[in-house]
Amino acid sequence: MRMKSGAVCRGIVAAGVAVVAALAAPAVGAENLQDAWARALVNDRGLAAVRSQAEAAQFDAAAARAQRWPTLAVGGGYTWLDDAPAFDFGFTGLPIKPPELFDGNDFAMGTATLSVPVFTGGRISSGIAAAEARGRGAGAQALGAEQDLKLAVAESYVGVLRVRKALAVADSNVRTLEALAGDVGAMFERELVPKNDLLAVEVALADARQNRLRAANAAEIAQAAYNRRLGEPLDRPAAIEDGVPAPQALPADLDALVQQALERRTELAMLGEQARAYGQLAKAERARLLPQVSVSGGYNYLENQFLDDDAFAMAGVGVQWALFDGGQSRKRASALERSRRATEEQRADVESLIALQVRQAWLEIDETEQRVRVTANAVAQAEENLRIARERYGAGLGTQTQLLEAESLRVQSLSNRDNAVLDAGLARLRLARAVGSL
Repeated sequence: MRMKSGAVCRGIVAAGVAVVAALAAPAVGAENLQDAWARALVNDRGLAAVRSQAEAAQFDAAAARAQRWPTLAVGGGYTWLDDAPAFDFGFTGLPIKPPELFDGNDFAMGTATLSVPVFTGGRISSGIAAAEARGRGAGAQALGAEQDLKLAVAESYVGVLRVRKALAVADSNVRTLEALAGDVGAMFERELVPKNDLLAVEVALADARQNRLRAANAAEIAQAAYNRRLGEPLDRPAAIEDGVPAPQALPADLDALVQQALERRTELAMLGEQARAYGQLAKAERARLLPQVSVSGGYNYLENQFLDDDAFAMAGVGVQWALFDGGQSRKRASALERSRRATEEQRADVESLIALQVRQAWLEIDETEQRVRVTANAVAQAEENLRIARERYGAGLGTQTQLLEAESLRVQSLSNRDNAVLDAGLARLRLARAVGSL
């Protein structure tokens, strides 16, 4: 069991070393965030489903518009009778043998009818307007899904960079502590330091190696999650460019950012179109209470030997007026009006939420940029502090506790710097998504 665990650990360390080497090597042919977006927009199943729903809504709108066109219907049939019927003139008392209606015991018939709606009280036009509004809302939803996907991909992209940098820091910590353990070991052999100094450094080194194992495993998991987001095999190795590209320039003023978000956010457009669709459907329901007028024309064929002509044409005007339906149409219209009002209230609430999201993203940019400036100097200071601590310890003026604390500060400063830089890049992308321009 220990041999198997050791093999796994060596595999993770090897993978970590490979990742560190990939980070150190120049990124020739490495994929950037634009490449990742292009892959995800093609391969993501959730986005494909939303796009299909938008296409379905467009077909629904086309079907609603087709109600204005004439409707042509044809039909026909063949009938066999056990005995063809005939007229009965027996009541006249005359010896008249009536002819049969059909030549034989079977007959055929056919019809072709063309009908055109003339007046529907606005039912068809309101139905078309509702379907088109739903189509526009579905299109806005698809656009919003694309932006959500791009932000999710960016977060996975940054996640890979973050764990790889953490792995590089962990590897640097191990190398530094290995060097310190060698120095303290040599001093212990010359009886210059007590044994507990050596033990303390060795314990710190063991802890650093454990952290490196965890970081290597986290790098593998982040890579698999990133590949899944792109629709790629989970074990696909990928060299990605360091850093997060900045989105297009955005206004610096918070009020301008909020206004831009209220104009561009697809959630608002989708809810607005949904409210409009409910209103049009309510009109369509009320229109059912008005007369429905249509004109029709047709051609009929009836195989018989009694009528002077088997085929004849017809034309007519049809009127249908639901004088009483138990209040169904009015109640459905009222329900749709309530749905419209509810959607408008929801849209107003989303406006407030969007303004909050923009403010949070705007403040996050300011915070991360300040963190970048603060942590940039901290790394150099921490490295200088470690150098002084090593010199003082070698001269017998410092303690191993000070030495290990200096290394911990160096590791912490490196992690803070890397996280600040990545958080700043991600904050700019989040603001772009908050204003609807990602």
